[in-house]
Amino acid sequence: MNATQDPRSPRAVRISSAPEELAGLGPLLEYAEAGAGDVPALLALAKDVGETAPKPGAGRTAFLWEILASVTAVDVAAGRILEPHLDAAAILAQARGAESRGAAGGGAGSDSLGIPLDGTWGVFAAEAPGLRLEASHVGGRTVLHGSKPWCSVAAQLDHAVLTAHLAGGGRAAFAVDLHAAGVSFADPEWTSLGLREVPSGTVHFDAVPAVPLGAPGWYYQRPGFAWGGIGVAACWLGGAVAVARNYQDALQKAADSGREPDQLALAHLGEIDRTLTGLIQYFARTAARIDAGELSGPGAWSEALRVRGSVASAVERIQALVSQNLGPGPLAFDRRYGKRMADLSLYIRQHHAMRDDAQLGALTFKGDHPW
Repeated sequence: MNATQDPRSPRAVRISSAPEELAGLGPLLEYAEAGAGDVPALLALAKDVGETAPKPGAGRTAFLWEILASVTAVDVAAGRILEPHLDAAAILAQARGAESRGAAGGGAGSDSLGIPLDGTWGVFAAEAPGLRLEASHVGGRTVLHGSKPWCSVAAQLDHAVLTAHLAGGGRAAFAVDLHAAGVSFADPEWTSLGLREVPSGTVHFDAVPAVPLGAPGWYYQRPGFAWGGIGVAACWLGGAVAVARNYQDALQKAADSGREPDQLALAHLGEIDRTLTGLIQYFARTAARIDAGELSGPGAWSEALRVRGSVASAVERIQALVSQNLGPGPLAFDRRYGKRMADLSLYIRQHHAMRDDAQLGALTFKGDHPW
C-alpha cells in the first residue's frame, strides 16, 4: 500500500504490473466491494470490465490475471462471476481468429456468425452422470437437445459458451442465447453457505439454435483452454491473498493493543509470505511465457495443471494456518471473513485434487516436464 492510499480502500493484487497501472483498478475494486452480494450489479461490473480487459496471450496476460485476482480479493463471489464472462470473451475472440485462419467454417467476425458481443456471458463445460447435452444439424442449422449441469447464475445471463456432444463422437463448443425459446432453468436447490450468490444449476435445451465455435475438439485443443484454466487459478490466488491480509491485519490489531505475535504466529505468517510470493512469481513467469508464445503448444495444459495444483494446495494450507491462529472468533462474528472462507473453500473444489495430479502425472510420464 502506498503512502497516499486509504487503508480502508480495497487493494489490488500485484503480479508484475507497474504500481501506477494497478492504481487504475481502484474504482473497479470499490465498485466490486459496493456490489458484493448483488448479482445484477456484479454482472454489470463484468460487462463493463469485459469491454476493456486484455485477452490472454495478447501481451498483457499478467494484467488480466491481476484484475481477476484483485476483484476476488475484494469478494470471492465477484471474482467467480467476472471470470467466466472474461473467459467467454476470450473464447469468442479465439474462435474468430481460428476461423480467419481457416480452422473453422463460415465468415470472419462475430456479426457474420450471429454472435452478439453485448450482454453477459457464462461458460458451461462441465459434465455430470445422467445428464447429456447433444448438438445436431437440423434444416441447415445447429440445435441443442438435453441438459447441461453446473451452469452458474444461468437464469441471469444473456448468453453462454458451452460444450455439447456430437452425433459422430467427441464434443464441440457452441454459443447460445439463453433467452431463446426452448431454454429452461431448473431450480439449483443450492444449500451451500459458500458462493450463495452464484448457485449452479441445470439448464435444459429443447431444439435451441446454437452457433458452432471452431471445429470438433477445438475448444479443448486450443491453448486458450489452458490459459483460461490459469485465469481461474488467478481468482483462487486473489482469495488466498485476501485471507492472508485478514491474518496480517489481525496480528497488527493485536499488536496495537499491546499483544505482540508470538513465534508460532510469526512462523505461520512467514510461511504464508513465502508461499504467496512464490506463487506470484510463478504467475508472472507464466504470463510472460504465454505472451512470448512459449505456451501455445501441447505443454500448455501441463503448465496449467501445475499452476492450478500449486494454487489449490496453497489456498487450503493458508486457510488452515489462518483458521488455527485466529480461532473461531472471526468465523463466528466477522461476516466478511466467514463469507470469504466459505466462498473460497467451495471455489477451489473446481480443482480435482489427486485426479488432476494423476492427469499431470500421465503427461509427465510421457516426458512433458521441464526437469
